[in-house]
Amino acid sequence: MPVNLSIKNVPDDVARGLHNRAARNNRTIQQELLAILKDAAKDQEDVSLDVLLANAQKKKPTLDERTSRVLADEDAKHEQTAKRFADLLGSPDDED
Repeated sequence: MPVNLSIKNVPDDVARGLHNRAARNNRTIQQELLAILKDAAKDQEDVSLDVLLANAQKKKPTLDERTSRVLADEDAKHEQTAKRFADLLGSPDDED
């Protein structure tokens, strides 16, 4: 039995790209999306219980690990911004 799918909050550039792709292929958006989905689903095997269990047992980063990565990225961005400001302002010794 066919099902209805809905995708929300599609970015404008993605929607524009799909419209362009559909027009190039002389299809409606619906036809183009169905063709993309059929291609993505083709030759997919059923997922076994073993695969599901293996995926569930994989170590996933904890919230603390994720938070640490985000904070480290933010610190690096702040350091880059501070360096750029320092480069723009120059040091007082540069004026001699």
